[in-house]
Amino acid sequence: MTSLRFDHVGVTVADLDTAVDFFVGLGLEAEGRMEIEGEFLDTVCGIPNSRTNVVMLRPPGGGVALELATFVRPDTTPGSPTAMANEVGLRNVCFEVADLRGTVERLASQGYGLVGGIGQHENVWLMAYVRGPEGIVVSLAERIG
Repeated sequence: MTSLRFDHVGVTVADLDTAVDFFVGLGLEAEGRMEIEGEFLDTVCGIPNSRTNVVMLRPPGGGVALELATFVRPDTTPGSPTAMANEVGLRNVCFEVADLRGTVERLASQGYGLVGGIGQHENVWLMAYVRGPEGIVVSLAERIG
């Protein structure tokens, strides 16, 4: 039996700098930026002659990474910036935060609004979906119980 470790979630964006700034603002740390092209990328993504810029972000202290990538070649293809939870595809990226309401207010002041509202699950969690850059749905959760 092989071992399995969850390493990262990858999200393709058109504006890499804006997306990186958003997630760094949530508290993730950028591990560096790299440009990838050549046989490896062409083989893995199945797009001949492709080139991409990638930034890996991790929570302080380590953990599962968020890989943000933008394609230099070929151009990115727009997704649905208004996708809702029932649309097939990546549903959301979730982060546990210490102050959900404060985080939501700060993000709203930067132009990133709620998808719905702030919900409470029993007396354990507060949770909200915020629509981040390029329509990425970011789930924020605060443990309250």
